[in-house]
Amino acid sequence: MNIKAFIPNFITLLNLLCGSIAVIFAINNHFVFAAFFVFLGIFFDFFDGLLARKLNVQSELGLQLDSLADMVTSGLVPGLVLFKLLELASNSKAITPIDSWSESMEWTGYHFNLLPFIGLFVTLASAYRLARFNIDEDQQSYFKGLPTPANALLILSLPLILEFQNNDLINSIILNKWFLIALTILSCYILNSPVKLFALKFKNLSFKPNAVRYIFIILSIVLLIVLHFAAIPVVILLYILLSLFNNIN
Repeated sequence: MNIKAFIPNFITLLNLLCGSIAVIFAINNHFVFAAFFVFLGIFFDFFDGLLARKLNVQSELGLQLDSLADMVTSGLVPGLVLFKLLELASNSKAITPIDSWSESMEWTGYHFNLLPFIGLFVTLASAYRLARFNIDEDQQSYFKGLPTPANALLILSLPLILEFQNNDLINSIILNKWFLIALTILSCYILNSPVKLFALKFKNLSFKPNAVRYIFIILSIVLLIVLHFAAIPVVILLYILLSLFNNIN
């Protein structure tokens, strides 16, 4: 096997490993660690494609492997986090045993709260978005709809805001079931919307052709410094608004 060709795929597998670890933390309600491994996986996701282009070893295998890794890190994990947040918002577990095994070892059944399962629609929408991306030859210098890593950052920011910002008003909004349902619906739409969003790919470092990218990066850094984790949803909104402005111009 060509070692040089395998390097980007190895980075992609690190993305998948991070996503798998994040799943374990998410289902055990350790959202901060889940978010950390998602962020780390997205970091690897950014560099696998960059390395493939720099080493000139892009391949169909790499493309498919990248989507499979993204499906876990940026598709399954945000769906699970929304699932868990909806459990918290409804003060009820999704699956609760009606009773334990009886003395005669007979199963007595479960009570199901269907509301948290709504969050998993983000996982379905992410899968559809990734499959559509793989067969769309137009999305080279731009994206149609919000990329799954950006959507994952949006959703994973919610438990981080709850944990570190500790603002009663913001907490009450995030843990409102109607807010979470609305966010799920919006997330599913923007993942697969036809709106063109610019990609952070620089063909050169000159300002004029990359003005929208430089403006976005500078404003994002300022927002993160001022608002901390609460800046992430604002940054995603800024990304969409700048893309719409860029499309008009």
